[in-house]
Amino acid sequence: MDIKSAEFVSSYTNYKDCPNTDTPEYAFVGRSNVGKSSLINMLMERKKLAKTSQSPGKTQLINQFSINNDWFLVDLPGYGFAKVAKSIRKDFNTLIKDYAMYRENLMCLFVLLDSRHEPQKNDLAFMRWLGENQIPFAMVFTKVDKLSSSALNKNLKHYKNEMLKHWEALPDVFITSSENRIGRADILDFIENINKSVKK
Repeated sequence: MDIKSAEFVSSYTNYKDCPNTDTPEYAFVGRSNVGKSSLINMLMERKKLAKTSQSPGKTQLINQFSINNDWFLVDLPGYGFAKVAKSIRKDFNTLIKDYAMYRENLMCLFVLLDSRHEPQKNDLAFMRWLGENQIPFAMVFTKVDKLSSSALNKNLKHYKNEMLKHWEALPDVFITSSENRIGRADILDFIENINKSVKK
């Protein structure tokens, strides 16, 4: 897929405020500081489409972008260890879950996971919740350029073993690096194939 245009549409505090449309939508979510904004900018080949920050918790709204006037990309707030008040962090989690549960044109939720770390309890719990609620999602491992191939394979195997304790099969898995553009074609091809299938 060629990215010909990527335009910011608007930000929303609630899924109910998002436009009522049947245009395919793909959202990106993950723990704070997982590299979400950098990944989105790499996928779209735009340096500042999604705002990056050294401080976790920069994204605090549902940020929607129109891609190629054909589908929507959504940048969701981070969950977990953002340096914000506990009450605000709870609001983030509610916003994310309501969006995932009720946004009817959501085709896939890309759950970003830091490849440098072992499986985190809140990541596993969130993905289990997605599965229980039959919300389509894919696992996206970020920052793979930061560790050796043996360390990466070890962590991926650990994740697989943890997931298979509760799952019969794993969802789609993507390996990415914003620095080296690893995984860009795979994710965009995945989106393009879904778009083609829903437009038949």
